[in-house]
Amino acid sequence: MAHDFPPLVPGDADEVARHVAAVLQDAWQRLADQQAAVLALLGQGARAQQVIDRLALFQDAIADFAARVDTEARAFVTRQVPHLYEQGAQDASARVGGRFTWSLLHTDALQALAADSYADFLRHSEKQQRMAAACYRAVRQVARREVPLLAAGRTTALQAARSLAARLAADHQLNYVVYRNGARMPVQAWAEAATLAKSAVAYNAGTLNRSREAGVQFVQVFDGADCGWTSHQDTDKATGTLRTVEEAAAWPISHPRCRRGFGPRPNVTAGDRSNVR
Repeated sequence: MAHDFPPLVPGDADEVARHVAAVLQDAWQRLADQQAAVLALLGQGARAQQVIDRLALFQDAIADFAARVDTEARAFVTRQVPHLYEQGAQDASARVGGRFTWSLLHTDALQALAADSYADFLRHSEKQQRMAAACYRAVRQVARREVPLLAAGRTTALQAARSLAARLAADHQLNYVVYRNGARMPVQAWAEAATLAKSAVAYNAGTLNRSREAGVQFVQVFDGADCGWTSHQDTDKATGTLRTVEEAAAWPISHPRCRRGFGPRPNVTAGDRSNVR
């Protein structure tokens, strides 16, 4: 059963990530439940029309998931991303002096961040929707073509129906988000990790752009003791090091759930290269 969730309210990154993850997991669970119900009906040797009628609920669940992702993604990029960007910029202002205002530099950067974050959410969710839609089409096809033949088999019909349902379940698993490298992650974990990553990038973008605006060239990195610069396994450890603003902008985080942050160092100049890694 789907649950009602309150609208996303900008605030703590962890709380917002949990909210987004809970909403998308709820919508995805409804989708998985409807698929399971369709396959169970098929495995029970139900008539073709019964299966097709049940498929309508599965189709509704696919549309509901798409709508939930769109709603949460839009809320995240229009509320949380600006909130965190501004927070990062204001924290940087406390170090570099002056006051943060939404200049063209910042509005352009925010627009790019929002577009990238929204596209990333949709890219992954659309892949999941295609997986669900493929299952929908496969079940509809066999319901029209193979179920009537199973019914004609009499004594072996139920066994054949169960085998058919099991095959479809194995071919169309809806348990994970599949990444380009083949890695699999449960939907809730993916949504939380993706939201945290975009949150960290937004906050750090505010920090770095405000630093650049103030003429600061270098920032100090705050990160986990074992976190590498370009990946968690990178032997170039990040925390405590000094990096140029441009280098930091290229690697605002290095892995999912990365807690990297940057502190502006207005006292460090290009002449201090010996202090900069």
